[in-house]
Amino acid sequence: MKNNKNDFETKCVHSGIDEYEFGSVVPPIYQTSTFKFKSAQHGAALFAGEEKGYIYTRMLNPTVEALENSIAELEGGCKGLGCASGMAAVHTVFASLTKCGDHVVCSAAVYGPTTTLLNTILKNYGVETTFVDTSDLNLVRAAVKPNTKVIYVETPGNPTLAVSDIHEISLIAHANGALMVVDNTFMSPALQRPLELGCDIVLHSLTKFLNGHADVVGGIVVVKDEETYGRCRKTLNQIGGVIDPFNSFLVHRGIKTLSLRMQKHCENAMKVAEFLESHPMIKSISYPGLKSHPQFELGLKQHKGPGGMITFELEGGFEAGQLMMNSVKLCQLAVSLGGVESLIQHPASMTHYTMGKEARLAAGISDGLVRLSVGIENAQDIISDLKGALDKVKELQTAEVEHS
Repeated sequence: MKNNKNDFETKCVHSGIDEYEFGSVVPPIYQTSTFKFKSAQHGAALFAGEEKGYIYTRMLNPTVEALENSIAELEGGCKGLGCASGMAAVHTVFASLTKCGDHVVCSAAVYGPTTTLLNTILKNYGVETTFVDTSDLNLVRAAVKPNTKVIYVETPGNPTLAVSDIHEISLIAHANGALMVVDNTFMSPALQRPLELGCDIVLHSLTKFLNGHADVVGGIVVVKDEETYGRCRKTLNQIGGVIDPFNSFLVHRGIKTLSLRMQKHCENAMKVAEFLESHPMIKSISYPGLKSHPQFELGLKQHKGPGGMITFELEGGFEAGQLMMNSVKLCQLAVSLGGVESLIQHPASMTHYTMGKEARLAAGISDGLVRLSVGIENAQDIISDLKGALDKVKELQTAEVEHS
């Protein structure tokens, strides 16, 4: 490992890279399920943990390990664990840290399947969860119980973009003997590093900004100490939800441009947010870079940039939102986020449908809410596309008023 990688842009290019046979400048793809031992004694030593090496790709693989080391370095953590999806990462964390009789405090505005996991599988295993608006520290404090083991925060929240104070919530967690976990998917380590703010575990859907090209499904867990790493590694190996070598290679390649991409995402999203905020068809908008955002000042302290995600609500509610999404041409109607292309979707009927309407409304996810992942296209092209779609919504509403 080189030691002169203090600058984040440089780390994106060089983190996780080692010296390789034949002088390869990128990690080779070890597309193998198993590894040959030098002798019976060597195999025994590997299984006993007496020697470092590789046994079976579900347990550890050099290509996967290169990615894990890269993201751990970018997040300022001890070690990483590559997972087959973001949800595999979420499941690994809860399966490692909780047992029957334990309690979890979780952000109300969180990725829909995370809510479903906690309300179904984890609940069936005897783990209780309280969902609160974690942007309100008083609600977090009130939700903690004697058996609380994890405070799980997604910030900015999905899809409301509510910003929670990582440092203060970490203090609350630790004062009550709990661990603090942050889903950092919306920000990436280019904009936010939760471990440096006091949390214990940070996770990502690699599918999103870290990979950045909408061609990989993966997840990552980064921990700050060896003890927690050991707990999570044993769980991941048993659950089996590990990322494969080729997808690891693709994500590691994507990370090389992470810093550049995030700068462009932020730049474009700010221009798009300002346009939307001033448009008469927009009922409300949430973007951490706007001064109108409730946690704007906290964001200035916690983020190195406001990110590429915007949520807004149209005048006209659900029907207007559907018409707008059916009218865009450049922005693609698809779930997921964080790719180089702009994606638009309707959380109530898509990513957060499984939460149920009552839980969605409690989390601030209205039926007319639209989520926009701003890509790295020309900003004016994105704005023109949105304007054209908004004009169609306005025309429809004007016609309806005239016929009423």
